[in-house]
Amino acid sequence: MHLEEITSPADIKDLSVRELRKLAREIRETIIERVSLNGGHLASNLGVIELTIALHYVFNSPVDKIIWDVGHQTYPHKLLTGRYGRFSSIRKYRGLSGFPKRNESEHDPFGTGHSSTSISAALGILEGRDKNGEQYKVIAVIGDGAMTGGLAFEGLNNAGHSKKDLIVILNDNEMSISRNVGALPAYLNRILTGDLYQKIKKETKARLESIPKLGGKASKIAQKTEEMIKRLFLPGIIFEELGFNYVGPVDGHDTELLIKTLKSVKKESSPTLLHVITKKGRGYEFSEKYPSLYHGIGPFKLETGSPVSGNPLTYSEIFGNTLTELAERDPRIIAITAAMKEGTGLDQFAKRHPDRFYDVGIAEQHAVTFAAGLATQGLKPVVAIYSTFLQRAYDEIIHDVCLQNLPVVFAIDRSGIVGEDGPTHQGTFDLSYLRHIPNIVVMEPKDETELKSMLKLAVNCDGPVAVRYPRGTVESLPTYSSALSPFRIGEAEILKDGKDVALVALGRAVYSAQRASEKLEKDGISAMVINARFIKPLDRNLLSSVFSLIPRIVTIEENALQGGFGSAVLEFLNEIEAPHIRVRRIGIPDVFIEQGQQSELRRQYGLDDEGIYLAVHSFLKEPTYTY
Repeated sequence: MHLEEITSPADIKDLSVRELRKLAREIRETIIERVSLNGGHLASNLGVIELTIALHYVFNSPVDKIIWDVGHQTYPHKLLTGRYGRFSSIRKYRGLSGFPKRNESEHDPFGTGHSSTSISAALGILEGRDKNGEQYKVIAVIGDGAMTGGLAFEGLNNAGHSKKDLIVILNDNEMSISRNVGALPAYLNRILTGDLYQKIKKETKARLESIPKLGGKASKIAQKTEEMIKRLFLPGIIFEELGFNYVGPVDGHDTELLIKTLKSVKKESSPTLLHVITKKGRGYEFSEKYPSLYHGIGPFKLETGSPVSGNPLTYSEIFGNTLTELAERDPRIIAITAAMKEGTGLDQFAKRHPDRFYDVGIAEQHAVTFAAGLATQGLKPVVAIYSTFLQRAYDEIIHDVCLQNLPVVFAIDRSGIVGEDGPTHQGTFDLSYLRHIPNIVVMEPKDETELKSMLKLAVNCDGPVAVRYPRGTVESLPTYSSALSPFRIGEAEILKDGKDVALVALGRAVYSAQRASEKLEKDGISAMVINARFIKPLDRNLLSSVFSLIPRIVTIEENALQGGFGSAVLEFLNEIEAPHIRVRRIGIPDVFIEQGQQSELRRQYGLDDEGIYLAVHSFLKEPTYTY
């Protein structure tokens, strides 16, 4: 049977082991080819192909529930669950999601995209099963990187206490996105061969039984000795102490062994953890050698593994390079990330200043409070985390940093519309969840020069500062690019004068507003363009002077309209009692943004040049009210 003939997991249950191995090769080839065209998560998917096949061979999805942690490794799962025909659309606009999605397939019982959620979700589903009087198995598949997240241990603790028949599969590939750090991964990687353990066990038992004086006590002593040997040699004791039966480790690429082991685990009636050893990127030379580079990748050439497009400078790289340079002159600067060293552009910082770089694992809450502790000691911690992941540290931002007014810098990568990773990764909420917190300064650069200036400003502030910037390459219009001279906190700039309407924009939207104003000029509409720079504090003086001259204002932001930058402008207008000013806000409506190219999504939500141009025309046609 070929891959294209599989319409559901039931189709593989009568295949021989040899046929399953052939199927694994087909899946591997299909994923490599499609990711080379679409981009996506490669290394993580190549590492779980045999495991996915074995899971669907032994269990009965969708009746049995398979919960994938993070979900970036579910391409094989999608191919085996009736989505082969749509696989060419993966991560494309209105195509298949790159992650599990409940409304995409009945085989996706729980949507994921962030780390460490699988065990808690699986336990909830298991309890729901029992409340409903149903019978099926629930399996959580979690990587060793995700196991560094505190939520995973909260789930393990509760699941072990419940004594329910939850199955947790620990996919141990020694890699999350960046190389794993911390005590747990080191512990899991301390694995000895089964032969050595069995030899020690047998020899110890034989020697004890050969001692005449022990008599019947020999077996009890042997049992206690065996437990002691397990504690010394096997990596599973931590899970057994949490209430799980530990099985493994087993080779995650041996299909026959996986099937045999899963069949045995399926019979268990108490919490069981199966430890599986896999190789991230398996089956493709370049991803095996450089798994972190091929974790999430754009389109690439199959023969060489090199990107199809060039390598223009990204905001992440500019951030990393700038922080590295600042750290050369200021020994107080510390860089912190949560398992995203390469993703946040901090790899060079880590090489140049290894004693001032900390990767804390997938533990955003810890990263923020750790930074707060450093700040109390006169240091300047810079926490680099994606916008969507910083959400998980919301309480720590308030309670541990802002309440104490500590000088922690939040470098918020992937803010705004992120693109093909879809709703779990769009960074469209950070302005709303940050700007209402007392003491924090929030700013957003329009280009490379401004990002550098903002970082320099941020590390010299005496309180908390957030600098948000987008995914991807920098954009600029030479005529309007920032001067090298520094600016003060809360200082906006007028890039283009005008009298009919003022376009007040943030970040990359500034240049879209600039191009829209040039089109409007051809229609006889004079549009002022303001680079706001700061969400908090607003440039009250500049805005007041503009409002006294121009009665129509358009705010433009890549953030949720609820509580975002436009809301801040409206609040300011209410505060100064300016009812004659009309405001049109352009931003993200009350929706979760699906996957697609950034340009497609900006067009959909009117955040590109044309969208702003049309919105202004529509706005100016509305009647002006007299108060």
